[in-house]
Amino acid sequence: MPDVRTVQLGQFTDENAEVVAAALAGAGIVWWHKTSGRFTRILSAGDWGTRIHVDAARLDEAQQLARAALAEEQPEA
Repeated sequence: MPDVRTVQLGQFTDENAEVVAAALAGAGIVWWHKTSGRFTRILSAGDWGTRIHVDAARLDEAQQLARAALAEEQPEA
């Protein structure tokens, strides 16, 4: 696998991270995630969810995909 420089796309709830990850994988964007363990989540308010990192060269596209994917998941009011 070629070297890829990644940047943080954002921090998401675990459920939303799954939706975003599926969209990124579908678009062929390299991504990885960091999920904190249970004790870290209890002891640190800053580690409440899953952080997703994406290929820096495709950050703009990844942001658009994440917004679109999460907008589709929102219930209509």
